Amino acid sequence: MSISKSKIKSYEKILKNKAYEEYELWISNFALNLKNIWNEHSAGILNTNSTDTEKHAIVIGKGPSINKHKHLKLLAESNFSGSIICCDGKLIDTLNAGVTPEKFPNFYVVTVDPLRSIKRNYDDPIVQKYGSKIKAIFSVVSHPDAVESARNAKMKIHWMHSLVDYNEGKKSFNYITSVMVRSKNHSKGLPAIQTGANVGTSSWFVGWKILGCKKIALIGINHGWEADDPWDLILSHTLNNNEMPSEPINIDKTTDSFKKLFPKLYNPDLKSYFIIDPIFQLYRSALLEFIERAPQWVSTYNATEGGSIFGKRVKNLKFSEFLTKSASKSLT
Repeated sequence: MSISKSKIKSYEKILKNKAYEEYELWISNFALNLKNIWNEHSAGILNTNSTDTEKHAIVIGKGPSINKHKHLKLLAESNFSGSIICCDGKLIDTLNAGVTPEKFPNFYVVTVDPLRSIKRNYDDPIVQKYGSKIKAIFSVVSHPDAVESARNAKMKIHWMHSLVDYNEGKKSFNYITSVMVRSKNHSKGLPAIQTGANVGTSSWFVGWKILGCKKIALIGINHGWEADDPWDLILSHTLNNNEMPSEPINIDKTTDSFKKLFPKLYNPDLKSYFIIDPIFQLYRSALLEFIERAPQWVSTYNATEGGSIFGKRVKNLKFSEFLTKSASKSLT
């Protein structure tokens, strides 16, 4: 599934505009983080430069299919030997399900969101229990309170840049912050990734670009809704609220404009329909484009068993099949 250059530019513009809405928060967070950035690790040290062609990773998102198909239970009971890359919003559930760094020592959690509310993902007794064995990867614009919560749980903090305006040259936020980071202790700078405006896509980037994993499976990365999901829940996501609203959202769903904004599409891999809202349209399109443009040595397996991720260079399979093939080193 190839995406046109005009659409690529459109997605990149939307991502940039979305990010600039939080520009002042980036600056504030970066300023408050800088001393710790200088004194803590670069995420770049996490890449062992292994030549092992079977270096695998699983990215864990919080899409509904992960619970529907009991993927965390399958993983907890498996002998998977690769890296676990957990989106911060699913960390507590993942640990409680038995997917812990005691069983899976290459355990990472990723945060790119600059909001203080991310702190709640690190404030839990289960995180305190396992924190010292988890490697946390934070964007330099992550909220200091969220990073401090991870630090208090004795996580090993590692820093990276999230790219937004690097193409603007020396006047860009990315350029200015990279120079400031390199001014002390990190003479070679920090690794940098594009985020796709969400932690799921960011975690996929971490998998190959930072950790050097060659085969990456996605679970809980739906970027779409089931065809029978409640419309009020779908609409609330567009309004930046992932909970069912207390009152019905009254929108005429029969208009052509509504159907264009919330299309019902067919996933040929799963042979099922899904609904995709404007936010997920952005996330999906960006991730698919990044997958298509990734180095040829990177293989991406959508083991989510739901949602909207299919297309060029996306290999669809059940999660149980991925685990079996990973163990037998028969992934292609």
